[in-house]
Amino acid sequence: MQNKEINQEKSVNEKNVEVFNRYFPGCLSMENDNQLTLNAGRLKALLGDFSEIKEEGYGLDFVGKKIALNQAFKKNHKILKPLNESTSKHILIKGDNLDALKILKQSYSEKIKMIYIDPPYNTKNENFIYGDDFSQSNEEVLKTLDYSKEKLDYIKNLFGLKSHSGWLSFMYPRLLLARDLLKQDGVIFISIDDNECAQLKLLCDEIFGEGNFCSLLSVVDNLKGNNNTDGIVNTHEYCLIYAKNKDLHIFKDMLVDENEDELMKWNIDEYGYWKEGRNIKGTGENAPREKRPSMFYPIYLSDDLEISLEKSNKYHIEVLPLTNGKEVCWNWGKDFLQANKHELIVKKVGDNYNFIKKQRPLLGDLPSKKMKTTCYKPKYSTSVSSATLKQLFGEPIFNYSKSIYFIYDLIQIATNEGDIILDFFAGSGTTAHAVLESNKSDYQKLSEGGGVI
Repeated sequence: MQNKEINQEKSVNEKNVEVFNRYFPGCLSMENDNQLTLNAGRLKALLGDFSEIKEEGYGLDFVGKKIALNQAFKKNHKILKPLNESTSKHILIKGDNLDALKILKQSYSEKIKMIYIDPPYNTKNENFIYGDDFSQSNEEVLKTLDYSKEKLDYIKNLFGLKSHSGWLSFMYPRLLLARDLLKQDGVIFISIDDNECAQLKLLCDEIFGEGNFCSLLSVVDNLKGNNNTDGIVNTHEYCLIYAKNKDLHIFKDMLVDENEDELMKWNIDEYGYWKEGRNIKGTGENAPREKRPSMFYPIYLSDDLEISLEKSNKYHIEVLPLTNGKEVCWNWGKDFLQANKHELIVKKVGDNYNFIKKQRPLLGDLPSKKMKTTCYKPKYSTSVSSATLKQLFGEPIFNYSKSIYFIYDLIQIATNEGDIILDFFAGSGTTAHAVLESNKSDYQKLSEGGGVI
């Protein structure tokens, strides 16, 4: 027994790797030969030495990265001042979310199960400008970050523009702090659009570790599409999902009310799901035989209602398209019917036979208790969320608020009773609303920081 325990003891190297995976996942990378490599430059930066951080171009190395890291590790001198003595378990923090995250870190490090954020998208029409406070003197910044005065002036000017580097420098310290707040089995959801999706993916790979990437959801939030002048109508946004430790986090099935379980209405055969569609016998003004003569032909059936286009001893029941004794057309031609006989259901009604098309599910038709990478539900659209806010406030408050139903579903798959949820871009308060709705079923409690509801 003692030898067995000794054999199962992890090596020093394995223990060290576990430590890095837990606290510094962005410092490890997997090479082609599946060997772990330590990025010493990233590790030094996390310990306060930014000398090896590159800033040419943008991406993983972007202009202003040293300042962004410095902002994350700079000591916070602000405190929370309660406005009332409420006993609510929910917390709403009004103020700079970077300061709020640093304050929350003192009490909530590794205690948050789920984070959802909807940060600025850095679009052409958005008034986002990097707004973090540089209270340190220029001399202090130059010394700490090894900048020239010209480089510092260039970076500060860049942060006043709508640039990838400015946006990344804004997000970097906030995501670094957010990761520290997540429990080991915690997960973060980040809504984003095309403008910064690629950059955000690279940034999250560095902060959370590429191995902890869970999925990139495509969320259809505009059923009609936008007014894009490029000729391609955009109907969706994205939601990036990362786990603190992918090996520990397990996504649950979404709850489905039995009365709303549409899956019960579908049948299944060797070709997939189906339910009854329409009769293939023509109706309307184009139904008469003379309108489409080639679509008038006999279909032959066997006694067990198998279909053939050739008459034989087995297929001896002849069926013609007739309505009230008048000759009409089939909606399927002979060749198409021959190739798709498996897509028909034959039903005998009195002395007549009906040929019913099997309706196959289109995108979004088939319900699932698993979250799909393509999230297509009418209730996820911004028009529904706008209507919800108008109902609450009597007038439209936000133009592009997120759907409460989308965040509600994320809460279902990612959390359990008693878990804490954080949103540090409060915006329209959709996350708070979704949590309150979840709590009606004895679900989660909320801690929400940053911004103003």
